[in-house]
Amino acid sequence: MSEIYVECLVKSQTGIWGKFAQMLLVMLTVVFGLLTLMGFWPAFFAGLLTGVGAYFTWLHTNIEYEYLYLDRELTVDKVMAKTKRKRQAVFEVDRMEILAPIKSYHLDSYKNRTTKVTDYSSKIEEQPDSRYFLYYEGNKKVLLNPSPELVKAIKTVAPRKVFTD
Repeated sequence: MSEIYVECLVKSQTGIWGKFAQMLLVMLTVVFGLLTLMGFWPAFFAGLLTGVGAYFTWLHTNIEYEYLYLDRELTVDKVMAKTKRKRQAVFEVDRMEILAPIKSYHLDSYKNRTTKVTDYSSKIEEQPDSRYFLYYEGNKKVLLNPSPELVKAIKTVAPRKVFTD
C-alpha cells in the first residue's frame, strides 16, 4: 500500500487587539525596568509581571497551523511562536463528508446546518479565496487553508468528497 505524505504550514494573522496588547506590555516592561534602574524598587515587580504578560501575549499571537496528511488521516497542529506545538484535531478521510472551497456551490446543501465553525486557517480572505470548509461527521465544520498539494492528496483517496471549484 502506498502512503501519501503532505505537510502544509499556514501562518495565522494576528488581530489588532493582540498586536496592541503585545506592544503595550512591552512598553510597560521597559518603563518599569527604567524606573527600577532609577531606584524605585516596587516597579521591579510590576516590570516582572508585565514582562511575563508580554511573553505569553507574544506566544499566543504568533501562531501557525500545520496540516499533516498521512495515510488517510489529516492532522492539525497549532505551533505557538515556533517553540511549542499542540495537537488540535485529527480527521479521518473516511468520516469526512465534504471538503470544498469556502464559496463553492457544492456547500449550498450544508449552509442550513447549525454547527460551530472551528477556524484553523490564516484568517485572511485572499483573492481568490484559498480557504476550504471541511464538514466532518455531521457535527463539525472546520475552516482550513490547505495547499493545492494537500487538496490533491486527499482527492486521490476520496474523489467524491473533495471539490476544487
